[in-house]
Amino acid sequence: MQDISGIPERGQQLVNSYGDGGFRISGVRHNGNILLFPDQTLAWEISGIEALSLEALAPVLAADPAVEILLIGCGATMAFIGDDIRTACRKKGIIIDSMDSGAAVRTYNVLLLERRRVAAALIAC
Repeated sequence: MQDISGIPERGQQLVNSYGDGGFRISGVRHNGNILLFPDQTLAWEISGIEALSLEALAPVLAADPAVEILLIGCGATMAFIGDDIRTACRKKGIIIDSMDSGAAVRTYNVLLLERRRVAAALIAC
């Protein structure tokens, strides 16, 4: 596992490490794919990045307070996100950036510590 610790505010969900099919978030191991918000981590029942849909992102689209930036960790390699998903998110004021999951968790931590309203949809690798 890659150690990427930092010092979050109390209750914030910071990624401590990733790999081996899961993520360690604020000291708690989560196996499989996750949706990560500053205040909570949810199991994400998606088979892989090819199954990404607006329905799969429903918790992100409905988040309160609203998400400003959504990082999509595509697994071991980066994948392109369809225009339909990008357009729907943009209409909600959400900027999407896709990258491999390692880059996504590192970027998430930086944005979280900058106090940005960020979320991450992460495929385990």
